[in-house]
Amino acid sequence: MGSRTGLIGWFGIVVAAIILLRGATAATVYEVGDSVGWTVPPNTSYYSTWASTKTFFLGDKLSFNWTTGTHTVAEVSKDEYDNCTKVSSYIGSPVIFTPPSTGSYYFICTVDDHCTRGQKLAFTVVSTPTVGSPPAESPTSSSASSLSVGALFAVLSTSVIYLFLGF
Repeated sequence: MGSRTGLIGWFGIVVAAIILLRGATAATVYEVGDSVGWTVPPNTSYYSTWASTKTFFLGDKLSFNWTTGTHTVAEVSKDEYDNCTKVSSYIGSPVIFTPPSTGSYYFICTVDDHCTRGQKLAFTVVSTPTVGSPPAESPTSSSASSLSVGALFAVLSTSVIYLFLGF
């Protein structure tokens, strides 16, 4: 009787671990502009195209990197973004921005005509996926977390089989 109780306990732990791990999502750190970084882009739609290929979740981080003294990054309103309105409040490099809530965010470079030449970024942050829903794929996300979940599942499944069969 004691071995059955132990088996039920192990099975409960395995099920709980699988549920928790499948629902867990790690925050992604995005390098703004990927290999181009934060600079005057090759075309005015570069950063909007870059952002449109990603899904930003609450908890993700955006890393703005550039050579100090060449650019700035300023969080602005939608109107300031649309009109490339220069603001006096900006941050030096590097900047790692963690959105505090869901919604839309707007950033521009305030140096010379960089914003009108396309050095501006708008993106929307959505809430994190709920437990049981598959996380959105992104080109910069790593498959290492799904590999570790798969490995853990294999080990725990094997343990349950050994306990169930009495090995």
